Amino acid sequence: MRERRVILTAGVAITLGLAVAWPAAAQREQGWAVRESLTNPDVPLYNTAKQKLLDGGQVFTYTIASLDTEFYCEVAPHYDFIFFEMQHSTMSWADVEAMIAACPGVGVPMVRLPDVLEGSIQKATDIGALGVIGPTINTIEQATALAQFSRFPPDGRRSAGRNQATRIWGGSGINYRQTINDNMLVVAQIETPIAVEEAYHIASVAGIDVLWASNGDLGNFTGLSPSSPEWHAMFDKVKEGALRAGKFVGSTSAGYASTGPNGRPDAADWRFFYGGPSMDGFQPRRR
Repeated sequence: MRERRVILTAGVAITLGLAVAWPAAAQREQGWAVRESLTNPDVPLYNTAKQKLLDGGQVFTYTIASLDTEFYCEVAPHYDFIFFEMQHSTMSWADVEAMIAACPGVGVPMVRLPDVLEGSIQKATDIGALGVIGPTINTIEQATALAQFSRFPPDGRRSAGRNQATRIWGGSGINYRQTINDNMLVVAQIETPIAVEEAYHIASVAGIDVLWASNGDLGNFTGLSPSSPEWHAMFDKVKEGALRAGKFVGSTSAGYASTGPNGRPDAADWRFFYGGPSMDGFQPRRR
């Protein structure tokens, strides 16, 4: 079994607005530490969104924020992953459980959690989510809880129990317990100036796969304009922290996937997005 460690090397303190100059390690393939953490890196993942990231692609989502099993089953096959909104919606865990069960094995269900408490993460993983998104991650401790409770021992502290996830992802000769740690995609959402300053340390926590910079709340918490140099310096710092730690980086603005007027010149470096196009040109019906 490969040794896994939490890396807590002190990063260089850099004031927002100044250039970031990380060591040459940042030039390694994006996500190298995620790949190295896999128990079986040569086995294709059934979490196709995570596999696409490992293959160098960008992934986009569609958001579900209310119970609609028919609609979920309609859109799930057409997007890299489905974003179940449990932070800002009034959905229940039973609602999400019912939708994932309605078309088992279709698409990649991920949950934005209401918090990073063990109970919330346990419910999301037990009902069949292949990824969890921790909101407003500001500290190493929060990132560690998110990562640890998302995966079974020896990599984490997820509790074992009878659950829907085993029935959904454990068919066709797949042992869910033995494969889910590799297939789980764990995303830490960076939403505050504190989190930006801690980006490298958060990304360095073993089991965190993606740093996801929040365009909305970074504006909310800083009052900065998206066109200001200080704004882009924050995103630079999140990106460089993720790359230095060997993780993936994303933005809630799908515009950052291109170099257009609302994009970024380094668009190819941004991999994980909120919204964006379907994989096949599918257009969801109006609800």
